[in-house]
Amino acid sequence: MQELYDIIIIGGGPAGLSAGIYAGRAALKTLIIEKEYVGGQAVKTLEIANYPGILDIDGPSLANNMRQQAENFGVEFEYDEIISMDLDSKIKSIKTRKTLLRSKSIIIATGAKPRQIGFIGEDEFYGKGLSYCATCDGGFYRNLDVFVVGGGYSAAEESLFLARIARKVTILVRKSKFSCAKSIVDKVLANDKIEVRFNTEITEISGDLQPTYLEYTNTMTNEIGRYKLSNDDRAFGIFVLAGYIPNTNIFKNKVKLDKYGYIPTDNNMKTNIDGVYAVGDLREKSLRQIVTAVSDGAIAATASEKYLEESSQILQTSDKKVLLLV
Repeated sequence: MQELYDIIIIGGGPAGLSAGIYAGRAALKTLIIEKEYVGGQAVKTLEIANYPGILDIDGPSLANNMRQQAENFGVEFEYDEIISMDLDSKIKSIKTRKTLLRSKSIIIATGAKPRQIGFIGEDEFYGKGLSYCATCDGGFYRNLDVFVVGGGYSAAEESLFLARIARKVTILVRKSKFSCAKSIVDKVLANDKIEVRFNTEITEISGDLQPTYLEYTNTMTNEIGRYKLSNDDRAFGIFVLAGYIPNTNIFKNKVKLDKYGYIPTDNNMKTNIDGVYAVGDLREKSLRQIVTAVSDGAIAATASEKYLEESSQILQTSDKKVLLLV
């Protein structure tokens, strides 16, 4: 018979690691599986300067610290891929490529990925001058030039944020107008530090260790525009703000998803299914940051513990273990 766990955590990013830390500390028998690598998007970030209490750290180091902390509480990590699952039963089951797992509660923490544009240099300079989060990385470009790629609410709102920091903000909008409320568009267009180029697509960024050159094209006139880093500046920033794609395909028809594929939850991270919780960037939320992800994880683990207590399901074991599962 397969081992029975109190909690299976699906995903090893900051939200899943935080849930594991809280579950392990509560002496819950917990399992976590990660399909790729522990740390999620954080491991692709070279510098994190806005995590409370930590003055300066890179993403891989923060992820490694969180993993070590989880392991100190008895958490085990397994790399595997989920094939199918049954979440409706009181005892949940998850089939992976290696085995069949059973648990009394589930925490989904598979995250979301930024929507990429596909221009030359996008993958090469991710985390080295190109970012998908102005709130995270805008502070690195104080009094420097930045470019924003996108025409939705996030692009407009974060451009206003960047205008308070950067010397100049240039927004490259693929369509002939913004696709968000007129009230915020009016603020963008009225800001003296923001220049908007409609019908414009970014085509290439290039450089050595960081971008020094950017090229864009007007899709109506085919006119090509170029930006080259000044010798007086140490860098310029590119922020691709075209939205996110939640990693929730495997949960379709398993838990409730909204029309964009995000998982709705209540304040305790509970989904529409008893004993199933969702945390991190795959949730409907206005701010996707490491700090909000770890908060979600802590809340979900605590809520799951309470759920197990109320249903008298916590496994009594002297050999506590927490296994994270993606």
